[in-house]
Amino acid sequence: MITGGSGLIGSRLTSLLLKEKYEVAWLVRKRYDVEQVKQFSWNPDNNFLEKEAMLWPDYIIHLAGATISKRWTNRYKTKILESRIQTLALMKDNLESSQLKTFISSSAIGYYGAFAGNELKDESASPGSGYLADVVVRWEEEADALTQKAERMVKLRTGIVLSGQGGALSKMATPVKMGVGAPLGSGLQMMSWIHIDDLCRMFLHVLKNGITGVFNAVAPNPETNKSFTKKLAAALHRPLIAPPVPSWFLRMLLGEMSDIVLGGANASSGRIETTGFHFRFTHLEEALEDIYK
Repeated sequence: MITGGSGLIGSRLTSLLLKEKYEVAWLVRKRYDVEQVKQFSWNPDNNFLEKEAMLWPDYIIHLAGATISKRWTNRYKTKILESRIQTLALMKDNLESSQLKTFISSSAIGYYGAFAGNELKDESASPGSGYLADVVVRWEEEADALTQKAERMVKLRTGIVLSGQGGALSKMATPVKMGVGAPLGSGLQMMSWIHIDDLCRMFLHVLKNGITGVFNAVAPNPETNKSFTKKLAAALHRPLIAPPVPSWFLRMLLGEMSDIVLGGANASSGRIETTGFHFRFTHLEEALEDIYK
């Protein structure tokens, strides 16, 4: 069962799981016209979950959560947090003990803080400070509360997911395509990224191999914002002639949400690689080539 199954990651992951002969179901607020996918209704805002839903799965992959790429008003900041906490709490309250074989919860490298610096962070690092870190800490704590209801718990701290179908990359590519792409702020902030196919393969890897624990879901070679922008422009065959966008302008334009683009983290992929996982896209150039081929 996948929460957030209709989203960018969930839809790609569903296709992969179906190819691997898994039966797949989604928890949905509204019904979708999707073949081969069973659908159960829920509405965490109203604390509603279809009675049969938690009796169905052997495995749950939890992806649901409001996007962080909208302006962070106080009201929306509450929604970002509650969309992660309420969904986990609702599932926990409706699961019987030890019914699940595995619960895999999406998390984020925002755990290390919006301004984690260039020091390499592995999964043993302490949480950072600021709004994003606070959200992820609460998110993971709520996931940990499910450990008594599942035989295995896995948390994947995801970096910037690269896909040609939408998400962060499309937002970054738009100004580059228009000829006004530029590094943001100092351009020295680290961007820990992962190709969407590697991320979905990673979910499948931990699902199939009895793995448990916390893992950074990032490729082995992060880039600075300046380098990322330069390589994105090259992949799109566009010149990069605009000057860097000043930090003060981004803060004025985006408010607190500017932390997403002005900050960053240098997250290590070492732990997931020790489990036998092999990345198909280890360098940004080859990931962008695959997406824009």
